[in-house]
Amino acid sequence: MAKEFKWKGKTEEELKQMDLKEFMALIPARQRRSLERGFTDAQKSLIKCVQAGDKNIKTHCRNMIILPSMIGMIIRVYNGKDFVPVTITTEMLGYYFGEFAHTRKPVTHSSAGVGATRSSKAISAR
Repeated sequence: MAKEFKWKGKTEEELKQMDLKEFMALIPARQRRSLERGFTDAQKSLIKCVQAGDKNIKTHCRNMIILPSMIGMIIRVYNGKDFVPVTITTEMLGYYFGEFAHTRKPVTHSSAGVGATRSSKAISAR
């Protein structure tokens, strides 16, 4: 029998029923302070879309903390170029959207150009 996943001792159903004050007691101080200050207008509109159950949610709010009401949803987060789909799981609670939509790609180097190395000087550039 598979063991049921719990986040800080709470099951997924308990988390979805939890109100914001109870959730704030479970997350780290930085995120808790951010939620205590209140939501911005953009974050409020995002929460309204989540509560309405919209399917195609796109947001620029990379600083939004993932809340229990978002579990199981796919939210597209802007990374500066396009919207990256982020599937919200229980393990992501308390993290920011920006942590899952990276803005930089890893550097990949190709081969050296003509004249870049000593051995390539012997090759004609025609």
